[in-house]
Amino acid sequence: MKTLAKTLAVVLSLGVAGAASADVLDQIKERGTLVCGTLGTSEPFSFQDPSTRQVIGYEVDLCQEVADHLGAKLEIKMISVAARIPELAAGGVDVVAANLGWSPDRAKQIDYSYSDYVSPQKILIRRSDAETLKTPADLSGKRVSAVNGSSSEAGAKRLIPDVTTVTFKDPPTAFLALQQKKVSGFVGSELMLLKFKQQSEDTAVKLDIIPKALFTEPWGLGVRKGETALLKQVNDTLAGLEKSGKGEKIFEKWFGKDTNFYTKREFKFEEIKG
Repeated sequence: MKTLAKTLAVVLSLGVAGAASADVLDQIKERGTLVCGTLGTSEPFSFQDPSTRQVIGYEVDLCQEVADHLGAKLEIKMISVAARIPELAAGGVDVVAANLGWSPDRAKQIDYSYSDYVSPQKILIRRSDAETLKTPADLSGKRVSAVNGSSSEAGAKRLIPDVTTVTFKDPPTAFLALQQKKVSGFVGSELMLLKFKQQSEDTAVKLDIIPKALFTEPWGLGVRKGETALLKQVNDTLAGLEKSGKGEKIFEKWFGKDTNFYTKREFKFEEIKG
C-alpha cells in the first residue's frame, strides 16, 4: 500500500507540474504582463537608448506586438546569451527574443515561433590580415572569439577545421579580443559585426568582414516546450504583421536606408523548416 501511495503521489505531482507549465498564457493574462527576455547589448535588435537607458530595437518591437496582441503590458528582462534557454525553462521569462538562432539541438529544448529574422553568420578580422584570411576556411587552426553559448560558437567549431573558440559573455568583449590580437577572428551575425567594423574606423586597428558567410540561420522567438497555446498566439501575431505589411515597416525602421544597418528584407515571417 505504501508503495502504491508513493506511486500515486509521484503521478499526481507530475500532473500538477505539467498543468502548471502548460498555463503560461493564462498566467500572462492574469498578471496582465508579458515578460520578454532579450539581450540589450545587440544593436539594432535590442540595446539601451543612450538618452533614456530604455531597451529598444527590432526584437523589442516584436515583443511589443505580441504583448499588444495579448492585451498585456510588456516587461523587458535583459539576459545573457548563455542564459536564454535556462531563463525560459525556469520560468524567468515568458518568451525569448534574443538573437535566437534555430538549431536541431535547441529545437529539442524549446519551441520556436515563425522565423522573425534570417542571419548570415560571418567572421570579422583585422584589415591587416585580409590578404591571408579570405574565407572562413582560412581560419583553420587559429583562434576565434564568439559569445559564450551562441550558435556562432557552435558553428565555428562545426565548420572550421581545428579552430579554437575563445568565448566571452557579450559581443563587446569578443570584439575587444580581436582588436587586442588575442584571436584572429570574431564570429557573429553580420549586422552585429558591421557595427563593430564601423566602430573600428576610429581606432588604430581597422577591421573587415570576410564576405563569404560561415553559415546562415533563421531566428525565432522562443517559448517553453509544449506551450502550444502561447506559441499559437506568438505565431498569429507574426502572421498578422506579415499580412498587414507592418512587419516590413518594423524591419525598415531598424534596417532601412536611413539606418546604419541597411539590409534588404529577403525573408518572411513563416514556419522554420529546419
